[in-house]
Formats: sequence, C-alpha cells, structure tokens
Amino acid sequence: MIKILLLEDDYLYKESIKEFLEELEFEVDDFEDGEKALNAIFDTKYDLLLLDIRVPKIDGFSIVKYVREASIDTPIIILTSLTDINDLSHGYTLGCNDYIRKPFDMIELKHRIEQQIKNHFQSTEDLIELNLNYKFSIKKLSLYRNDNLIELSQKELELVSFLVQNRGFFVSIESLHDNVWENKEISYADIRMCIKRVREKTSNDFILTKRFLGYKIEK
Repeated sequence: MIKILLLEDDYLYKESIKEFLEELEFEVDDFEDGEKALNAIFDTKYDLLLLDIRVPKIDGFSIVKYVREASIDTPIIILTSLTDINDLSHGYTLGCNDYIRKPFDMIELKHRIEQQIKNHFQSTEDLIELNLNYKFSIKKLSLYRNDNLIELSQKELELVSFLVQNRGFFVSIESLHDNVWENKEISYADIRMCIKRVREKTSNDFILTKRFLGYKIEK
C-alpha cells in the first residue's frame, strides 16, 4: 500500500483530504505541525509527502530543505494558497516536485499524486515481484508467473507495465487512456476489453477493479 505523509494545520481540511486519500486505499499519516511531521519523515519510509507551507513550529519550505539535505528523494507536493511566483520558485529550488494551489479539486490531487509516484518509480532490479507469483520485467516488457512467460500483445504489455509502475493503488480509466493510449481515439469500452483479455491470459484477480476508482495490480 502506498504510504503518504500529510501536513496540514487546518483540521477540517486535513481530515477531508485524509478521508479522500484513504478511500483511494492510500495509507495516510497526518500532522498539524511541522516538527512532528519532520520527525516522522526521518523515522518512517513514505512514498509521497503532501506539505502545507504555513504550519506551526517548522514551515513546509524548511521541511523540504531538511529532507533534501538528508538525501531523501521522496516526491514532495506542496499544498499552498501562495500565488507569488517567487514563492513557487523557492519551493522548486529547495527540491519540491510539484505544487497544487488551494482550494483544489480532490480529483486533481489524485492525478498529481499518481503522476509523482509514476515519475518516481525506479526499480533496483529489473524483475518486479508482484502478488500471486507474478513477475514483470521492465526492460524486456515481459510478464511471468512461476517463471513461465505469459504471452501478451504489445498493447496488453504496455497496459500491465503502467499498472505495475503504479502498483498498489488504483489507476482511473481516464489515466489509462491518457498514458497507455496517449489520447488516441479509443473508447473506454475498448480499454475494458483489453483489460478483459489480460485477465483471460492471467487470472481474474491479477487486475483488480473498484467502481469509481479504476484498476490496480497488487504488489
């Protein structure tokens, strides 16, 4: 499961973000002051940091600075109402990966999180071990189960590759359309048919579905 740290000192806003992310099956640790958040970052391995800037004790910019000085490369998205370009430039200079301006739509936050985790995806080994004894080779673009090669078409492999890169959390059908088919004229029904073919060649529980959330491959 993807683990996210959320720093936001507005309690109601923090709770609404946390609830939304947990509905997407992210694991969320939330904090209202920067000191506790920074201690948690040094003590816990997170997959993504969501940081408000104007928070008690240690501000969000300082946290970005300390995290990058400690050679922690976890993706950082800053949540802010600041609009001055100098503030934005300062954050990027310190090492944040993205900004999202308040107020924002939760769906936009979801897409930004997906994109950052996708960008950050790096494997120390080429062969990625997955649930149910599956393995996926990024370099060879090949899927195996119990070390046996599973024959998939090129597009089916590209679909699996994208889900593997985002493994552990749901990817919307819109995101599949934009990233796997790259906005080509293809219907959502065709995408669902591609997923159906992959399941027929693997197993029904290889690609999971959740209504309104999309599709995922478990770690």
